[in-house]
Parts: sequence; C-alpha cells; structure tokens
Amino acid sequence: MAILHAVDDLLVEEGYAAMTLKGIAERAKVSRQTIYRWWSTKAEILFEASWIDAEQELDVEPAATPLAEIATYLEALTRFLVDSPAGAAYRALLGEAQHDTQVAKLLASRDILGESAKKVIRRVVAGAELPISLDEASALLVGPTFFWVLAGRDPATLDATRTAARFLGDLEG
Repeated sequence: MAILHAVDDLLVEEGYAAMTLKGIAERAKVSRQTIYRWWSTKAEILFEASWIDAEQELDVEPAATPLAEIATYLEALTRFLVDSPAGAAYRALLGEAQHDTQVAKLLASRDILGESAKKVIRRVVAGAELPISLDEASALLVGPTFFWVLAGRDPATLDATRTAARFLGDLEG
C-alpha cells in the first residue's frame, strides 16, 4: 500500500514525466525489486492506485430518486476528476495513452469511470430495459462531465442536476 500512496504523492509533486520507478521505491521505502515483483511500469502502478481510489470515491449511496442519485454520482465524478490525486493520476494516464500504446492498452483493460457509472445506472433503472446498451449509457452519463473537465472548463459551472435530468431524459427517449 505504501507504493500506491507513494505514486500518488509523486505524481502530484513531480508530474508523470518526472516520476520514476526508482523515485517511487525510495518514497515508499522499498527496493526496486519489490516494485518489479508486482508491476513492470510506473503506468501500471499509477493505474492500480487510481482504480482503487476511484472505486471508493465514485461509489455513491442510493438516493431517494433517480435524479438525485445520478446528480450525486456526477458531483462525485467531478470531484474525482478535479480534486482527487487518483483523478489526477487517471488524467495523466489518459494524456500518456495518446502517444504510448502500452498505456493505451492498460487503460482499455479496465474502464475506471465506465464501471462506476454502470453500477449507478443499474441501480437507477432497477431491472428496466435500457433503450441503448449499458456501455452506451455509461458513456452518455460520464461523457459531458469528462469532456468539460478535460477541456479545461470551469468545473464550478457544471450543473449536476441539469446534466442528470438530461441523461434520464435521453434514456426515456
């Protein structure tokens, strides 16, 4: 666990490009062999750390209404992408994936945001049939917030309730 915390800290302090496996090992007070026993690249460590934190940070409690639950999820998503070290790690990996095919394959192996969105959607629709696939629905839910944040727009101007209402309206047809 010290390694996963170290990678988060170093990302915030140094940035992805400057981070090294040697630096991660030194920060975590472990040998490089310990790191290589579990991971072969800094991207793999960062991805695991981001995944573990995202599971916790994006796990929202059920709400009284579908609108409230979706809005709560979108608020958690915004916090994750903007304020969380795990979200910073995820954004760094997305940037790296644009020119590193190994990082792109790593990200494609497990959809951090999509899985959390699917969990909420399944709960909200409670067994009803969706007019689109669950993959498409999760992309529809995550997409606007994801784009807004990655495009550098002010996250304070996002209205989670309005976005949630649009999402639910799109699902209804």
